[in-house]
Parts: sequence; C-alpha cells; structure tokens
Amino acid sequence: MTRNYPAPPSLPRSFSNHFYLEDEALIDEVQVADDDYSYLEFENVIIRRSFLEKVTLQRTKLIRFEASNTVFKNCDFSNLDWIGGSFHQVNFENCKLTGCNFAESYLRDCQFKDCVINFGSFSNTNLKNVAFENCQLTDSEFYEVTWKHLFLVNNQFDNSNWMRTNLKGLNFTQNQFSKIAFSMEQLSGLKVTAYQALIIAAGLGLEITE
Repeated sequence: MTRNYPAPPSLPRSFSNHFYLEDEALIDEVQVADDDYSYLEFENVIIRRSFLEKVTLQRTKLIRFEASNTVFKNCDFSNLDWIGGSFHQVNFENCKLTGCNFAESYLRDCQFKDCVINFGSFSNTNLKNVAFENCQLTDSEFYEVTWKHLFLVNNQFDNSNWMRTNLKGLNFTQNQFSKIAFSMEQLSGLKVTAYQALIIAAGLGLEITE
C-alpha cells in the first residue's frame, strides 16, 4: 500500500502582519518575515494558521509550545529549545535547525524539507505521519522514539543515534550514513541496502571478511 507524505497545512488566503511573541501569546493567521526573537524565553505560546519566513529564534526557549497549520520557511531556529512541544500540520522548509531540541514533543502530519538539523534532538518524541526529505541530520538524536508512518528520503544521518527505537518497517534505503547507532534487539524489520547492512554490522562489532 502506498503511503502519502503529510498534507500541506491549510493556510488562510489572507493574513495579518501583526505579531507579538510573549508569554501566553496566541498567534493566529499571521504572515511574518525578518523578525528576530533570539536569546529569549516564553511560556504557553500558540501559533496556528500562519506563515513565518526568515524569522530567527536562536537559543530561544519556548515552554509548552504549540503550533498547527503553520509553515516555517527559511527560518533560523539554531539551538532553539521547545522540549515537550506539540506540532500538528507544520512544515519546516529550508530552515536551519542546528542543535534544535524537540525532545519529548508530539509531531503529527509534519514535514521537514531541505533543512539543516545537525545535532538536533528528537529523543523520546512521538512522530505520526512525519517526513524528513533532503535534510542534514548528522549527529542527530532519535533515541527511544515512538513513530508511525515515518518517511525518510535523501537525508544524511551520519553518526545519528537510534538506540532503543523500534525499527520494524522503517526504510533507510534512500538515505546516507557512514556510521549510525542502532540497538541490536530493535533491528528486526529495518529496511536497508546491502552496503548499509555492512556498515551496521561493523558498528555492532562484527568482523566481516570476504
């Protein structure tokens, strides 16, 4: 059965340019570009039905953050901390997410495309119908992830950590890595190429001879 990527968010036809980021902020139907909210901390921020482009949130901390039906495009979220966030129908397009921390978050019907997510953490997340396409995920963390319908296409996963994540049915064949960490007891059902299987075997300590 063919599985489709998450559908794009259903954004409104008209937006407001009004945008304030503060505690308890409800940001609804806005289109914002070229704003910078770096090195700040906010609680209970909700963003929905919005389009944010070239917005910078470096080293910002968003506590109990929620986003839905929203597109982030060309944004810089380096080292952004939104542990325990909730994301529903959210697209990240060509965003810089280096060191971004999604740990313990819930993501449903989300897509990451052409993003740099090196050193990003998705540990202990719940991913349902989530796609990563053409992303850099070197040194990323996918430790103890719960997932359903996770699509991985043309990503770089070198030195990523997938320990204690159930891999049955996950397809890695269209992705690249020269070193990766999996739990041996979770490998059953993982789809890889023959070359990838050799890399994994070597990482598990097997001595491969001709």
